[in-house]
Amino acid sequence: MPIDPVVRARLGSVTADVPLHVALQDVTAGYRMPEVKIEETAIDGPRGPIRIRLYRPAGATSPRAGLLWLHGGGWARGDLDMPEAHVVAAELAARPGAVVASAEYRLAAETSRYPVPLDDVHAAWRWFTGAAAELGADPRRLAIGGCSAGGNLAAGAAARARDEADTLPSALLLAYPFLHFPVPAPPGGLIDDLGSLPERLRFTAETVLSLTHAYVGRVSGIPAHAMPGNGAVGGLPRTFIVLSEIDELRPSGELFARQLRECGIPVETMTARGLPHGHLNLAPVDALPEIRRSIDFLGSALA
Repeated sequence: MPIDPVVRARLGSVTADVPLHVALQDVTAGYRMPEVKIEETAIDGPRGPIRIRLYRPAGATSPRAGLLWLHGGGWARGDLDMPEAHVVAAELAARPGAVVASAEYRLAAETSRYPVPLDDVHAAWRWFTGAAAELGADPRRLAIGGCSAGGNLAAGAAARARDEADTLPSALLLAYPFLHFPVPAPPGGLIDDLGSLPERLRFTAETVLSLTHAYVGRVSGIPAHAMPGNGAVGGLPRTFIVLSEIDELRPSGELFARQLRECGIPVETMTARGLPHGHLNLAPVDALPEIRRSIDFLGSALA
């Protein structure tokens, strides 16, 4: 389907300095966060403290599912306050009633390329599995997930846990993930809609090349944990993948789902109709029902 008309009407406001969620502030201004308990802590990581923001449903109940959640931002940007971190974590804590830990990994830079961000995520996963019972989460129901580059790191951490005989996540929750280099070409029917997007929302071949180089430091001999779709996927947990329909990274998520199915791993996907990459940076308001549907889908993995 074509780009969502509410989004299309505001694409002209999206620039290198103005992200989509800012351009749509007039639409999302009425959003109210669910009532959840939020607190911050820091854990020891291999290169210093790692900031963690915890989200828990109000009211004490029996142990719940747990989720370690990771924001996106092309490995080089992003933080715990961006909507796809803060809003999604709160919604997933409130809807299925989960304990969500949002982790702020070190961003990729000249001195912190791969495996630095993944090392932080792996350390956060080890902490989360060890602290689950104390946090009120069921140690048998601990998932890991994230958006875009955060989805890459979640899948990479799950593959590392598998390979190092650590606790394997009960599920993998990925939103418009970046899992392959090179990224498979988009289908022909998507080309025209992609061409109408501003540069900030595009993942052209040059952009994919640049982001990969910024994260890994090279574009050859890429380690399997850096691009999980390029490595073996057997032994990964059941997986839930949210795709953005108008997104050059959509083929990466679709191919990963196919790879998992070929290995006999249960996988479910949903596509947010008419929306570009990063759509979970938009609040789930009535004018954007696909945002709510995406969060409901991820929540179903934790129910």
